[in-house]
Amino acid sequence: MENDYSDISFRLLDLSDADDFMEWYSDEKVSKFCSWDAFTSKQAAIQHVADTVIPHPWHKAICLKSKPIGSISVTPFFGNDSCRAELGYVLGSKYWGKGIATTAVKMVASTIFVEWSHLERLEAVVDVENLGSQRVLEKAGFTREGILRKYYLLKGKPRDSVIFSLVSTDAHAHSSSPPVGATRPGHSSPTSTGAERVENNPILYHPNIIINIEEQ
Repeated sequence: MENDYSDISFRLLDLSDADDFMEWYSDEKVSKFCSWDAFTSKQAAIQHVADTVIPHPWHKAICLKSKPIGSISVTPFFGNDSCRAELGYVLGSKYWGKGIATTAVKMVASTIFVEWSHLERLEAVVDVENLGSQRVLEKAGFTREGILRKYYLLKGKPRDSVIFSLVSTDAHAHSSSPPVGATRPGHSSPTSTGAERVENNPILYHPNIIINIEEQ
């Protein structure tokens, strides 16, 4: 599956996808390293998507043969930090270990610096025990920069994190055209409305904490 883009595509997540996104939002294995707990109610998951995912300036469903199986986001920073953005993703557990997450990250990395021409750095912050996602980022060409001690709260407890980055001059950061199966979001830069929502709402800021994906 890895490096085969033909069956993987991105599109906007819609509330009509509730049955699909409940597959990962209700999975405790998926939520282990996420900022949210596993949802037990479909209506609560729908409300989460309506409030957090849909308003986000760059948040896409990861689709396998047109079926949403997870999501991936690029969250912009602002002001003097506007040259960087943060990557987040989540994937249904039954799709772990197939190279899908690595492929999706590579697809975003190959186009985001073109879509957002001001962007110089794409970073990802991963729980120190989240070895699966660390492997995903390494295989996608990201550089491991170091440990951020007690960097964020997970389920109310301070956690150490590993920070990874990809910069605009890295070999994996550009592609002359989108990989087969990738659909561009249609933004040359974060939309002003979406960006304002993210800047003013810390819940929107980190819709995905990168999860435990058991890549092989």
